[in-house]
Amino acid sequence: MTIRVIIVDDQAMVRAGFAALLAAQSDIDVVGEAPNGKEGVVLSRTAHPDIVLMDVRMPEMDGLAATRVLLDPPPGVVHRPKVLMLTTFDADDYIFEALRAGASGFLLKDAPPADLISAVRVVAGGDALLAPSVTRRLIAEFAERKTSSRRERSLALNGLTPRETEVLGLIARGLSNQEIADRLVLAEQTVKTHIGRVLAKLGLRDRAQAVIFAYESGLVTPGER
Repeated sequence: MTIRVIIVDDQAMVRAGFAALLAAQSDIDVVGEAPNGKEGVVLSRTAHPDIVLMDVRMPEMDGLAATRVLLDPPPGVVHRPKVLMLTTFDADDYIFEALRAGASGFLLKDAPPADLISAVRVVAGGDALLAPSVTRRLIAEFAERKTSSRRERSLALNGLTPRETEVLGLIARGLSNQEIADRLVLAEQTVKTHIGRVLAKLGLRDRAQAVIFAYESGLVTPGER
């Protein structure tokens, strides 16, 4: 199945470069571009992409605001694409809030071309882009911020089985499905089933939100492996 992508960035050269790179892949189809978040939201509603590559800092509407609109649409709008944030900063405060809003991860604009292509495929496949070390550091920094919901989130963990809690902790430590399966001596499909149940019980959209939940609840602490 072809992955439909739109690129939202205020720099025309960046959009053109990303579009050329992705369009050259047989399984990726770039279906539109937009120069700011406001136009990106409108484009997404008409083009129905699977993935939105979203710049963080833009005029009219920044990437964070656009992500919130796309992932928490008004009544009657059923399409919700996955959002992959793009930034030139490896410690951008917007990233923390974007992940909370439901973005499936982020990528630095100066990442190798192969990483961008891989990121689109990973996010389209339902995973979050949380493996790179810089992302783990950002998640850890985010987790250290005080949140008023820690007790509430900690209590929510009581609804998970011991195995589901274990799987959630391993997700938060950056392990892939296969790595979790190897660690727990389970079939990869069984791990996927556990993850699906964790997301459903905790009311989480995807793996990225699961990682944030694990840190905010205190299940995992920054720097823990």
